[in-house]
Amino acid sequence: FAPPWLRSRIVSAPAELGAGSRLRYRLRLFGVPIRWLTEITAWHPPRAFTDLQLAGPYPLWEHSHRFTAVEGGTEVYDVVRYRVPGGPLAPLVDRVFVSRWLGDIFDHRRDRLTELLR
Repeated sequence: FAPPWLRSRIVSAPAELGAGSRLRYRLRLFGVPIRWLTEITAWHPPRAFTDLQLAGPYPLWEHSHRFTAVEGGTEVYDVVRYRVPGGPLAPLVDRVFVSRWLGDIFDHRRDRLTELLR
């Protein structure tokens, strides 16, 4: 559930997901096309799964998704470990740009999930 400004789409994915599944994405950031390849490295339905970027914009991107049953629904937790490119400027790039974008992306995701699962 990426925000429209990313123009994100899944290019290829297996019909059934599981450990070892690879997904290819394309998105655009400031008009620049970005290709992204992830692999599901942990698969524990219905509780959790983790995907790891194999190719894409980050030196490290590991995204864990966790689902917990609660009264009246399900809580969704996203935990992302990432490193920003940029060498010695990476902390500045993260603080000024990337962490804000990620906040916007995950806020959008939360809002879409809430809307769809109402």
